[in-house]
Amino acid sequence: MTYSKIAIIGPGLLGSSIALAMRKKQPGAKIAVWARRSEAADEVREKNIADIASTNLDAVVEGADVIILCVPIGAMTPLAEKIALLSAPGTLITDVGSVKLPVVESLSRIFRERGQFIGSHPMAGSEQTGIDAARADLFEGAACIITPEKNSAPHAVDALGKFWSLLGCRTSILAPDVHDEVVAYVSHLPHLLAATLVNLVCEQNEDSLNFCGNGFRDTTRVASGPPEMWTEIFKGNRGQVKKSVEEMIGKLQQVVGLLDDDAAMNRFLADAKNRRDRLKQRK
Repeated sequence: MTYSKIAIIGPGLLGSSIALAMRKKQPGAKIAVWARRSEAADEVREKNIADIASTNLDAVVEGADVIILCVPIGAMTPLAEKIALLSAPGTLITDVGSVKLPVVESLSRIFRERGQFIGSHPMAGSEQTGIDAARADLFEGAACIITPEKNSAPHAVDALGKFWSLLGCRTSILAPDVHDEVVAYVSHLPHLLAATLVNLVCEQNEDSLNFCGNGFRDTTRVASGPPEMWTEIFKGNRGQVKKSVEEMIGKLQQVVGLLDDDAAMNRFLADAKNRRDRLKQRK
């Protein structure tokens, strides 16, 4: 599919990486980026990430084939209300938020008569943030979950899948509530566990960090993510995150018992190794 103009709302890691990927995949497409601050828009222009970089929503959204909201989930609704007054009825609109049910409910209502909104979540984030961390290959091999409603137009769902596939993603479709349950376990819980482990170690003995090897660094890497963003994510998916934490507590209590049974511990670790080894590796 060929695009004439892509509008990206937010120049952070994901937004700027989408712009760079589109530059590579479709050099003829016009890339427009909206930024809240004029300094960020200036940086986008200086780095030649987009053809248009502006704090003016109208200039960015006008004539766009696709609009992607790449801002924190708490900022999406007020921005969507403004964009809905500017977008054409046939425009494909999506977002990159890692919580879907509240976002889809809100934005689907806003864009009901002013575009084709379908939620999506490219699982390509990083503990790094901002324009400087962006790269054109960020989405290569990454999973992207598309979250339509029951009444979403099939052609819009298909078009969104083709958009993310163009950027290199492996796409799949889940209902918004199912998405939130799944990512609570594979994304939100791991971040919370990493943060908890760091705090536990430091509260026991701050000097312990001087002796950490790659295992600790790898296990806790995501804890370096932006606290404000993750606080908002946990708030948006609070019920599912609580459920995952409670189940993890139960699992850890089982593991305590395994420490007295070497054979059972070996089976537990072997199962984990075999399952982890099957994890699809990104290119």
